[in-house]
Amino acid sequence: MNIHELVHLIRFNNDESAFNELYKAQVVKLCQFANSFLDDNEASEEIVNDVFVKIWLNRSTLDKIRNPQVYLYVVVKNACLNHIRSNSSRTVRELNIAESFYFHLNADPAQLLISKELHAEIINAVNCLPPRCKLIFKMVKEDGLSCNEVASILDLSNKTVFAQLSIALKKLESVLS
Repeated sequence: MNIHELVHLIRFNNDESAFNELYKAQVVKLCQFANSFLDDNEASEEIVNDVFVKIWLNRSTLDKIRNPQVYLYVVVKNACLNHIRSNSSRTVRELNIAESFYFHLNADPAQLLISKELHAEIINAVNCLPPRCKLIFKMVKEDGLSCNEVASILDLSNKTVFAQLSIALKKLESVLS
């Protein structure tokens, strides 16, 4: 079931199993995303769980959301920024937030076919990308978001996202060829 169908079931049927399915499908990606801002697994998980609690409590307003996946990322990002602002010990992190992005490759059947050596080269090449390139590459290629969705989540222009993705792909191609 896709995210739009789950949101519809949650909104109109108060369907707890649909809510649980949405949670299970999104929690890992959203926690990784939150952790890219906070660099704190526990706080990241707490923020993501709080976001899902608010979604359940405000489920009657879910029909106003046009793109639920982008909405989840934006709500998590805003909650992370609020958390950073509220913690005075983290003010330095707020200044460096653009530098604190993440990357994590999940193994899928296609990746399992890649030799260990090539797989290591790919991970090294991705880790050598500039932080913004790495984040955009990860969001598009791993999380399956469109360039427009990434632009909306990160408050960037579409051209910037396309340019950063192009840079990432060119650098990966040069390293791997």
